[in-house]
Amino acid sequence: MAGTSQTAPEGPGGGMSQDGRAESATEAFVAHRNLLFTVAYEMLGSATDAEDVLQETWLRWVGVDLGTVRDQRAYLVRITTRQALVRLRTLGRRKESYVGPWLPEPLLTTPDVAEDVELAESVSMAMLLVLETLTPTERAVFVLREVFDLAYGEIAGAVDKSPAAVRQIAHRARAHVAARRPRGVVSPAEARGVLEAFQRAVETGDLQRLLDILAPDVVLLGDGGGVVPAALAPVVGAGGVADVLGRFAAASLQPAQVNGHPALIRRLNGEIDTVMAVRIEGGLITGLYAVRNPEKLSRMERETVVSR
Repeated sequence: MAGTSQTAPEGPGGGMSQDGRAESATEAFVAHRNLLFTVAYEMLGSATDAEDVLQETWLRWVGVDLGTVRDQRAYLVRITTRQALVRLRTLGRRKESYVGPWLPEPLLTTPDVAEDVELAESVSMAMLLVLETLTPTERAVFVLREVFDLAYGEIAGAVDKSPAAVRQIAHRARAHVAARRPRGVVSPAEARGVLEAFQRAVETGDLQRLLDILAPDVVLLGDGGGVVPAALAPVVGAGGVADVLGRFAAASLQPAQVNGHPALIRRLNGEIDTVMAVRIEGGLITGLYAVRNPEKLSRMERETVVSR
């Protein structure tokens, strides 16, 4: 199911719409679907796994007696969070055997996402990589509290902790993220300006212009997943990163809105070859995230709606 889908999957046996209760369950699920996808995606960094979590959430939701549910949104978020935590642990084992750096699955997002600064930051490549450094429970608590503003009591039910424990976890996660998140807010206009200059430098092979845009300690992460060529370790430093980017000279790069921020897409023979997102601080590029693994590029052909 795509993030923009407006239909819920049929339950076992089909014909669910004839049952009034099932119809109500479907309406509630569809109404909150984009929110649930966003919760799962921010916890997992994988749209494919987020979709699987939504399928599992739906299967559990249709078995719930809606008469006992006071807040359908909170209840659905709780189911989604629990399923995402199970999936997150599985994903952790998968990442241990991943070939080269692992990057989140990029999303082609709608232009309005950039208008919600907090939402855009929360789904950015840079922030998703920061969230990777949290424990599964810390990640769940941080996402639900800081991004979706759920009460501690609601979060407690989702992560099977007491509200007091959740408050402590939230404090710890907040401090951890604050120490690692990009410094300062970059306006969409500034981000576009830096990216346009970067695009011209790469396409023309202008090494000096490129070095002027890259921070001295810039880090390039390339994700080929062992399927296509990519650096197997982070490339650190403007000189080394410029050398790698030299291979993109004469390539045509296309601007796009990826994970709520300006990014670049490289196509070969009409197919998406690389999605390049950036982290900008102080007017310079401090992080470059090049996703090349074809298995992670399927969400780039159509817009995905994220919301909170």
